[in-house]
Amino acid sequence: MVKIADFIGVSAVENVTKAIEAAEKSYEYHAGLSLTRDRALERAAKVDSGEISGRLAGVPFVAKDNFLTLGGTTTAASRFLEQFEAPLQATAIERLEAEGAICIGKTNLDAFAHGGSTENSAFGPTKNAHDQTRVAGGSSGGSAVATALGIVPFALGTDTGGSIRQPASFNGVVGVKPTYGTVSRYGVVAMASSTDTIGCFATNAADAELVMSILAGRDERDMTTLPDFFAPQQDAVQPHKIGVIKEFMTDDVDEAVRQNVTDYIERMKAAGHTVQEVSLPLLKYTLAIYYIVVPAEISSNLARYDGVRYGKRAETSDLQELYGKSRDDGFMPENKRRIMIGSYVLSSGFFDAYYLQAQKARTLLINEFNKLFETYDALVGPVAPTPAFKLGENTEDPVKMYLADVMTVPASLAGLPALSVPAGMTSEGLPVGVQLIGKRRDDALLLALAKSLEEDE
Repeated sequence: MVKIADFIGVSAVENVTKAIEAAEKSYEYHAGLSLTRDRALERAAKVDSGEISGRLAGVPFVAKDNFLTLGGTTTAASRFLEQFEAPLQATAIERLEAEGAICIGKTNLDAFAHGGSTENSAFGPTKNAHDQTRVAGGSSGGSAVATALGIVPFALGTDTGGSIRQPASFNGVVGVKPTYGTVSRYGVVAMASSTDTIGCFATNAADAELVMSILAGRDERDMTTLPDFFAPQQDAVQPHKIGVIKEFMTDDVDEAVRQNVTDYIERMKAAGHTVQEVSLPLLKYTLAIYYIVVPAEISSNLARYDGVRYGKRAETSDLQELYGKSRDDGFMPENKRRIMIGSYVLSSGFFDAYYLQAQKARTLLINEFNKLFETYDALVGPVAPTPAFKLGENTEDPVKMYLADVMTVPASLAGLPALSVPAGMTSEGLPVGVQLIGKRRDDALLLALAKSLEEDE
């Protein structure tokens, strides 16, 4: 797998040209939706001339197609925004470009980031980097596959309930979901405002650490961003106390997944860390909480797509019909399902019974995590209960698809940082990721821990 260091000190035009060629040769995986060739080559020439410099000078990357970028369209993998050209760039893109990085294109996702397999894209599914008969994971599947295939050394994604961590696990790369508020969400198509986070994929923890150090920081255009706190740890990682979440290691979890996670835990012990089993009883309620709270926020955020201000517009002269037909034609079935669930739980007759109770339970979950972090520095467990499943296997059963998120939504609901790092492979050659969860603002500690364990391999 390629690393950022492979692109430093090399002609930027050469880097960009090779990355674009690699993307075109990997077309059958359908990781990408568009290439920003002209703008990328223009910026590469400026890097080579010394006009643009920085820590990532000449390094190509890709961004999930819900990031607003110049030089092409931003579709969110939806027909609604198929021709939308953004007038501005996301803060995350701006910060990477300020360090000389070059965006070469946009990657596939579940439309509006609603899904866990990248099969809900209006433009077709993305295929797993290790087995094209299997899903890439979602919703940031395109970015994960582009990284795993070596097209680019890193890629941007969003993680609302596992959308970076799960595809990272399924494709054998590092995936970072930061503490809520670490990275500005300005210029990113909103899904669920209380859990949306901006993170990255990389082939190794050191590269992920570098990218996150550039992305992190206060942005006045996003009032949810935290004051600057992210500072990579320079010193060797001291022994830590780590809790293994027992509810994540039951017989319901695929045997190969449990074995690879167990092997990773043994590496932790060998490195001098104290590892003990812990319990989070409220975990059994987290999917229910998530699929009440998140659809409610989705329902509100997607109300802006009405066929009037921008995006797809139905051909009709009747205003009411314009709203309805534009939304019916522009949204995928999963988008409609989440809008309907969200509208239902927010309705006057059910708000108290569903949404309010879910938020109360969410607070209790946060308290459980906080109590554990009084004793433990990090928590560990699988990212997903199975390796990547077959394309089409879960598309007709939304509940089964949602169950794939059971191990990632807890950290999202609590606003905690979490990583997916490669733990090993199954006998079928499918990657398995292990999830590291830390307390709020301990993002750097998690990355340092992951980096140290890579170094011990």
